[in-house]
Amino acid sequence: MGHSETLLGRALDSDRDRVAIATRVGKHVRGGHGSRESPRHPDEVMPHDRRAGTLPFMATYAVRERPAAPTAALFGAVMGLVALTVGFATLGVYLGRDSGGAAWFVAWLLSLGCLIGLNVASARGQSGVALVLLFAFGVLIGWSVATTVNYYAETDPRALRQAFGATALTVAALGAGGYAVRRDLSFLYRILFWLLLALLAAGVVLIFVRIPALYTVWSLLGLALFSVYTVVDFNRLRRAGKNEAIPLAAAIFIDVLNIFLFFLQIFGRRT
Repeated sequence: MGHSETLLGRALDSDRDRVAIATRVGKHVRGGHGSRESPRHPDEVMPHDRRAGTLPFMATYAVRERPAAPTAALFGAVMGLVALTVGFATLGVYLGRDSGGAAWFVAWLLSLGCLIGLNVASARGQSGVALVLLFAFGVLIGWSVATTVNYYAETDPRALRQAFGATALTVAALGAGGYAVRRDLSFLYRILFWLLLALLAAGVVLIFVRIPALYTVWSLLGLALFSVYTVVDFNRLRRAGKNEAIPLAAAIFIDVLNIFLFFLQIFGRRT
């Protein structure tokens, strides 16, 4: 199974600018704060040229930049939401420990629906609904990777402990570094998006070409990619608005999850 499903979740969560699906039915989570062009009424939205990196069924809009929330308060809120989502994901791993067949795939599809839904709700100011969907996303994505996590828990618990420790240290270091950088790094989102698609394509190829050495290289490249994503996401916290807390929490959670899974694969193969 691997964890290509979580990578695709990130692909649906990428790109530099906020985008709306059709008539603003959803958004790309990855993004800056909107257009910096001429000032417009807060409720006014103007069509913008389609940019590279957006999925073909998504229409792109540039929106007026919103004032940023107090940085320390937003940082604390986002980190609290990430911690809670990790807790719900752990619950999902427990609930899905005995699931088999296509249950993981169904859980993954439902988690993508929650990811899109929480961004729709957040865009409309329905923070309560977005919060519920964030936690549901955590449970479902945890369920989708339960087979992988429980496999290592039974056969190689040492690799599982190493992955937990390495993830905590890596995210803490990269997050602190990204948050400390004053320069806006959001220009990297477009590059990261295309690299993510390339990583997904390579992962599909490796399903049919079973070469252990190449799979290790793929895992290392994925780890590097999501490490950069972590830096950029924490850097984005410096300029984010209060309404972006829940989408940002979902984005950082996806970074943490993928870093953990890549570490798990790397340590598992070493032992």
